[in-house]
Amino acid sequence: MNKLLTLAIDKLGRDWANLNWEFRDFELNGAKDKMSQWQGDPTEDIMVVVFKGKHIEEPFHRQDFFFIDYAYQMDYNALSAKFDNLITVREGDCYIGQPFSGYALRGDSETEDIIMIGVHIKKDTFFREYLPVLSMDVNMFRFFLDPRTDKFSDEFIHLSFEKVSPVRSLLEIMVLEYADKKEDTQKILKPMVLSLFLYIARQYRLQQFIPTGEALEDRIVQYINSHPESVTLRDIAEHFSYHPNYISSLLSKRIGKKFSKIVLEKRMDRAAILIKGTDLSVEEISSMVGYSNTSNFYKAFREYYGVTPTAVYSF
Repeated sequence: MNKLLTLAIDKLGRDWANLNWEFRDFELNGAKDKMSQWQGDPTEDIMVVVFKGKHIEEPFHRQDFFFIDYAYQMDYNALSAKFDNLITVREGDCYIGQPFSGYALRGDSETEDIIMIGVHIKKDTFFREYLPVLSMDVNMFRFFLDPRTDKFSDEFIHLSFEKVSPVRSLLEIMVLEYADKKEDTQKILKPMVLSLFLYIARQYRLQQFIPTGEALEDRIVQYINSHPESVTLRDIAEHFSYHPNYISSLLSKRIGKKFSKIVLEKRMDRAAILIKGTDLSVEEISSMVGYSNTSNFYKAFREYYGVTPTAVYSF
């Protein structure tokens, strides 16, 4: 670790104790709980925090922001409410959490300090600036949106990275920038967070097991589900090395639906989740699911669901 980075980590490590650790009481499904508020400057959309020490035992709490925690040095534990157990976050691992997910850091070390680097992202910033990009990956998309519509959804993602990785390098640069903030620090951090999420999305895909015997038609539907806003028969034909006519015939025969209907279903499913789960405008959502003309999106949505996008909360 170079000297500047060591100084930056030390500074943010000292700042940890001065963060806003006040927890407000609230009820979740009738049970009393604790909620952590945004801990930094209210004008900031991105925070970089560092815990450095040999012992940590946070009170169990929830938070109103997205976060990425990275085990920079030594291992520590993360207590998850839903699964009611301790997840060991080993050096080089990331733990990604959503707003309202239950969480607490736990750790003890008798030798070196535990160093955890955290990136906090405001909800509105995440939905407007990062979700549109992450929506191209169906698994990441559902992870970040499902908690808004499904209380049984997963609460966290736990990923392992090599100890020397682009994720580690990005976080080091972010620590250096945030420890010595300038007027344009937020502008510099935002694209770094996007890059961080893209690396996380790639690793998340790599760690998803896909059975080697999965039928071609199922793999094609999975591909459509990952690219509903832009996929074409030609894209699929090139990706799977088959003629477009064969792909079209296979889907009709094995799935019982035409290619265009499958694409429409995936687009409408994604649009409904975005409308119900975010504060994005209908115009923004129509573009995200592949419609360049909002009027066409309104028409397709109304024909599919029987209601307009603005009335989606009624069903």
